[in-house]
Amino acid sequence: RERLVPISKRAREAALAAREALAERSKAAKRKGPPPRWLFPARGASGHMTRQGLGLLLKDAALAAGIEPERVSPHVLRHSFASHLLGRGADLRSLQLLLGHADIATTQIYTKVLEERLKALVEAHHPLAEAG
Repeated sequence: RERLVPISKRAREAALAAREALAERSKAAKRKGPPPRWLFPARGASGHMTRQGLGLLLKDAALAAGIEPERVSPHVLRHSFASHLLGRGADLRSLQLLLGHADIATTQIYTKVLEERLKALVEAHHPLAEAG
């Protein structure tokens, strides 16, 4: 399913710079044809990187950064994206649209995660939590 996600001016500039760098690499490799339509082009029939291809790149990046590769995936990035937006005040309906969830109940799972994190925060840092 295709989803369009609005991005900030800063993120747009970074994406365009990455696309230009990829176009330069294509020129240096003497590839013929028009510049790629996608930010993350690939040689496959679709012309763009797949979720699985991104997963492999993330695993490689995790290894290079000393992070356990099993802890990194496109789904983890998606979950982090949603959790950060919700934690910073995004409303549930907007989050539902961004994630492409048909049912708001699917999106409400993120509120449970946030509640659990808030509870752990209070238990870890509130002075009365030590007494209980």
